[in-house]
Amino acid sequence: MESDDKSVNELTHQIENLPWDDAIPLHTGTRNKELLDPHLHFVNPIGPDAAASVLSSRQEQMFPTLPQREIDRTRAFGKEMQWAAGEVMFTMGHASPGLVIMLKGHVRVVRRDAIGRIHRVFEYHVGQFLGEIAQLFGHPSLGDGLVVEDTTAIVIDSLDLRRLLVMEAELGEKIMRALLLRRVGLIERGSGPVLIGDSTDGRVIALQDLFRRNSYPYSLIDAREDPETATLLQRVSATAADFPIVICPDGTVLRAPDENRVARTLGWLPDFDPSHTYDVAIVGAGPAGLAAAVYAASEGLSVAIFDSWGPGGQAGTSARIENYLGFPAGISGQALTGRAYVQAQKFGVHISIPTRIKLLRCDCMPLQVELEDGKRVASHTVVIASGAAYVRPSIAGLEQLTGRGVFFGTSPVEAELCRGLEVVVVGGGNSAGQGVVYLASHAKHLHLIIRGKSLDEHMSQYLIDRITRLPNVTLYTATEVVALTDDEAGLSHIACEGPNGLLSFSVRHLFLFTGAEPNTGWLKDCSVETDAKGFVLTGTSARTGYDNATQALETTVRGVFAIGDVRYGSIKRVSAAVGEGAAVVAQIHGALNERQVLAQTARASDPVAQT
Repeated sequence: MESDDKSVNELTHQIENLPWDDAIPLHTGTRNKELLDPHLHFVNPIGPDAAASVLSSRQEQMFPTLPQREIDRTRAFGKEMQWAAGEVMFTMGHASPGLVIMLKGHVRVVRRDAIGRIHRVFEYHVGQFLGEIAQLFGHPSLGDGLVVEDTTAIVIDSLDLRRLLVMEAELGEKIMRALLLRRVGLIERGSGPVLIGDSTDGRVIALQDLFRRNSYPYSLIDAREDPETATLLQRVSATAADFPIVICPDGTVLRAPDENRVARTLGWLPDFDPSHTYDVAIVGAGPAGLAAAVYAASEGLSVAIFDSWGPGGQAGTSARIENYLGFPAGISGQALTGRAYVQAQKFGVHISIPTRIKLLRCDCMPLQVELEDGKRVASHTVVIASGAAYVRPSIAGLEQLTGRGVFFGTSPVEAELCRGLEVVVVGGGNSAGQGVVYLASHAKHLHLIIRGKSLDEHMSQYLIDRITRLPNVTLYTATEVVALTDDEAGLSHIACEGPNGLLSFSVRHLFLFTGAEPNTGWLKDCSVETDAKGFVLTGTSARTGYDNATQALETTVRGVFAIGDVRYGSIKRVSAAVGEGAAVVAQIHGALNERQVLAQTARASDPVAQT
């Protein structure tokens, strides 16, 4: 394992001995004025096809040179600092000073992965700036900054960088686009942590999905196929029994870690001030929760958002959403929610992902969200946006095969595993339809199983039309999966019962899109009421006397709201969830104003407070 404390001379030696095509001169690349959504490239960070890499076509937007008038506008947000030639400005895996705007000098940035393989080298000169999305929240750097010549620069920390992006809209757009594209480049090249393990292992797949959902660069070493695995394991003093292994940018080796440990080690999770009270705490970072976070934070409210996995919710697994307003060519769920996630960062939302919520304490004021580790976050209002999860049907053998060939929903990671193979998909709703269209482009043949008599019962017509034209999809109606069997590798056989009797498939991959049940287990010990299925009651369904014009999203507890799929009576569409996320902010303002009036009244009637 190479140390992050290696000398500048050692790093410089590695750089000078790189092949020429591994070093990108700052101003090379073709000009391309077409606005490309960088988030579309987040879906396959380790894919083999790099021919369409944005690195070759977006160089000018990735590394703009700011004119003097724009540099002068940044001075109010930062401070001037100096480094001598030979110093290290920042080191991978450790905090960087912030966004660095070059006034004088020359800095070389080396992008490498956690085992020291150098992926890219960038040169920065006067008028250019150093940084990527990590700088929005002061997360650890994903590269090494080496000062080649005496350098003077304006340094803007994460808080002031977010202020700049909001207050200087035109300049902020230029900076934000560069930061996004640089993160895309890191993802394409696999800079950052290294994941070692069997690529078919459910734990490895889960960690890949964690990185993908959080738009974080990584690389995978498949222990089954890579001949250097044994040597690498010796270097990190590990064995195959430790799989999966994550080697972090700061050199830390994590053996069979859970998602929370990975996130904490990589510096994703913020430290919450126990004395601070937020205006609103949002539980769930799907479309509804992200919309609420963006609108609330943009209106000046202090916002914290929590999610147990990653931004996007079920929408984040959609291969392509084609009926969302403003995207006539469609947009992937990851791209749509990825944009919202960056917007939330831009407006200063405190994001804690992945973080599981243990319970909501609504018998105190302010309200308290208790995390799984026992820490509590205080907030004047709470928004329940925890969404719904796919129902786990009663199928023999399901539990032990989840993650070992059986998946709920799909992502590019799982889709790549079934390339050229036969797969089975269960479900007749829109999510299943989108999954079928996406998986059919990877699989040799796809068997679609539904309990109903036809797809017309629950699926949109445009998806039905597309599926019927796919030559490698076979539909089985009035059919149910009844049992699963496995071998050492995982799922091996699926038994079904249909109108003509028993039916079986010898396949390695089963994708389930089997209805939804609300994620409301964490509400069981509070006064928020749900219906018999667990969906949260709001408005007049929750309490007689509520005004549906101003309190339609408030639950049985004042100051606690519910939006999106978790809410009873909600429309299960991405656009509806986003609309509720926007609408709830006005109701939050009403609750906050009411609380302020009550507090002032209490102080006025308290003789001790008056003295």
